[in-house]
Amino acid sequence: MPAPRLDRRTFLRSAGVAIALPFMDAMIPAGASEARKAMTQPPRMVLVGQPLGMYAPNFFPEQAGRKYEPSRYLKALQPLRDQFTVFSGMSHRYAAGHFAEVGLLTGVAPEFIRERDIKNGISLDQEVASHVGNQTRFSSLVLGGGDVAWNRRGVRIPAEQRATQVFKKLFIAGTPEEMSREVQRVRDGRSILDDVGGQIKSLNGKVSSNDRQRLDLFLSSVREAEQHLQQDEHWSTTPKPKLEYKTPTSDFGGPELLQRSRQWYDIVHLALQTDSTRVVSLFLGTQERPEIDGVNIGHHDASHHGQDPAKLEQLALIEEAEVKVFGEFLTKLKASTEGDHTLLERTAVFYASNLGNSSSHDNHNLPVLLAGGAFKHQGHVAFDRENNMLLSNLFVRMLHHMNIEAKSFGASTGVIGEV
Repeated sequence: MPAPRLDRRTFLRSAGVAIALPFMDAMIPAGASEARKAMTQPPRMVLVGQPLGMYAPNFFPEQAGRKYEPSRYLKALQPLRDQFTVFSGMSHRYAAGHFAEVGLLTGVAPEFIRERDIKNGISLDQEVASHVGNQTRFSSLVLGGGDVAWNRRGVRIPAEQRATQVFKKLFIAGTPEEMSREVQRVRDGRSILDDVGGQIKSLNGKVSSNDRQRLDLFLSSVREAEQHLQQDEHWSTTPKPKLEYKTPTSDFGGPELLQRSRQWYDIVHLALQTDSTRVVSLFLGTQERPEIDGVNIGHHDASHHGQDPAKLEQLALIEEAEVKVFGEFLTKLKASTEGDHTLLERTAVFYASNLGNSSSHDNHNLPVLLAGGAFKHQGHVAFDRENNMLLSNLFVRMLHHMNIEAKSFGASTGVIGEV
């Protein structure tokens, strides 16, 4: 007897809860052609921005090609070595200054991104959303903070800065009273999955062992996200330590850098698994002191090191930990499957900063890493670190991954062929 088929938009439902399921084999129509299967496993894109750069000697390998010796930071990503490419010698060629953050994902010509004179264009995430956004509940998610998402008129799109609000949008539905009740349940340490336990048990009895494993992994991700939200509630009411450095003024980040990064990555993972959106921009970072052994100064202070060895070591500890958390996210994507592919294979994950050298506010030779997706990864692709390759040329290649036949984007002069 053939196994029952599931609709791609199957939900677990109760009063106040509506949880979309991840893609499972039971959602592929019986006898579907390879072309139809490919349509049910759509490509995605995640763009991750860091505001304070990455210290180049610790980020870039010395050798180019697939056989490079991993740098200090890249050692954490070596289990995924064949599924990402690091690029050196890339930038938008903007003048020095933090103001270039606004052009990180738009890549418009340098004359349009000048201090006190910004004439921006559409960002890469919104360009993708304009083509595929109508296929999902959310055309895109703009998360974390920063000024990196822009519409076609060059108007900034504000980021959602509270993970609790995004979690509520993804999983909690109903009347205001029902939504309030479910949020309180999460805060009190009770899972929203408790209300749909019977449906989960029934579903497990109808699907294959492979689908049960996918469902178990997905439900574990939901519980992990809930736990991080509970921690978020705890930290929001916990007094911050008093330290001997200037009080940060940043309006993004959170109470603890790594915890908050994991929280956002969990939300992004769940949004992709449930096909709630196919494009996400996430801007991470904080100027505060992260809770990392050996670090006793703020991230911003460490990034403006002036080649001071003590500050450089503390900066290395911070950035090394950031890359490790990013690697955890990639590993989760790899563990999540859709038909014959992993979610990492379906998702182009871009990780970069608008600063190449935060100590001097230099915007050349940016730290750029591209993981997953339909790319032929090359290890380390090294362009001229003095006469940089335009980052927008890589953006054109990323649009092609999303099945968008673009000839240009931003100030591009062509398309990267290396991957």
